[in-house]
Amino acid sequence: MVSPNVVDAAASWDGLRGLGARIGLSGSADTVADMGEVLRVAVIGAGYWGPNLARNFTSSPHWQLAAIVDLDTARAHRVADTVGSPEVFADVEDVLADPSIDAVAIATPARTHHALAMRAFAAGKHVVVEKPMADSSAHAREMNDEARRRGLVLMTDHTYCYTPAVQKIRELITEGALGDILYIDSTRINLGLVQPDVDVFWDLAPHDLSIIDFVLPGGLVPSEVSAYGADPIGAGKACVGHLMTPLENGGMVHVHVNWMSPTKIRQMVIAGTRRTLVWDDLNPQQRLSVYDRGIDLKHQTSEGEERIAAMVSYRLGDTWAPALAEREALSAMVEEFGAAIRQGRAPRTDGESGLRVLKVLEAASADLQLAPAESHSVRVA
Repeated sequence: MVSPNVVDAAASWDGLRGLGARIGLSGSADTVADMGEVLRVAVIGAGYWGPNLARNFTSSPHWQLAAIVDLDTARAHRVADTVGSPEVFADVEDVLADPSIDAVAIATPARTHHALAMRAFAAGKHVVVEKPMADSSAHAREMNDEARRRGLVLMTDHTYCYTPAVQKIRELITEGALGDILYIDSTRINLGLVQPDVDVFWDLAPHDLSIIDFVLPGGLVPSEVSAYGADPIGAGKACVGHLMTPLENGGMVHVHVNWMSPTKIRQMVIAGTRRTLVWDDLNPQQRLSVYDRGIDLKHQTSEGEERIAAMVSYRLGDTWAPALAEREALSAMVEEFGAAIRQGRAPRTDGESGLRVLKVLEAASADLQLAPAESHSVRVA
């Protein structure tokens, strides 16, 4: 087990005080929309994720897509042609030097996120950056510090957190419908793709970790992390992995990721003292199921094994499926970014949430390096 060296992750957003006054806006995002105010944004990166961001910024009444930046200008023009033909640039400095652009959305490789974000902050731009937020927690911490110092919004694009299902999970946990959380068991497996630069933990687990961080009150702040990985195909990195971390109340979080499964599974089980929730992201007819089933422990006065047996009782109750609104998650993320800027507040998936996820990933990598598979095993006689 390796400690992720988690410190108090509650961010101080004092630097955002008065932001609404400085940009001449106040009140809710709806009020701003009624005033006809829009924010101008540039998307940096026209590869896999950039076009999705460009499409959603274009569709929003609260945003104007001003530019797309990519070293491959032909690719950028192809994206621009599908979203109203905003300006195309090869050099990010052309966008950062434009005072009319309020924000940038960074959709480039993780190793470039820190440098681009820091340049954007220096130019007075708000930033949303795709996951993982950076290539190290040290870089993520610097990004958070710089955003606070300049009174700018830094948001992590943890898109899954804006799905109706995850929003509902957060609501149910917050209102106490599940009770105290006993365990979270998450499975994200499929066949491929083996990534050239990261292992299966860094490729798939950020989704699960960001969701867990989002739905747990106070976020995911574990004291230690254990990681078990295997490379049975000789890829030179873990292709199958299990990550475990304790919860404060004695429960645990378990994340299973796998590039080698012939079947695709996206499922999370969250068990509480009152109810258990199952999220099956591949079942559009019933993504969420809430079970009033579980184990109750009742204190008895008898002793020994009879007492232990008497303490355990099984609860078999109803199952229900919460109704979920249908909305594209990335659209909700774009609206949250704009609302955070207008209202001078931290977004729901702020830079601190991105930092917490990175700390867990780094701790998992350290555990894999410091404790190979043999040291985790117990020999059976």
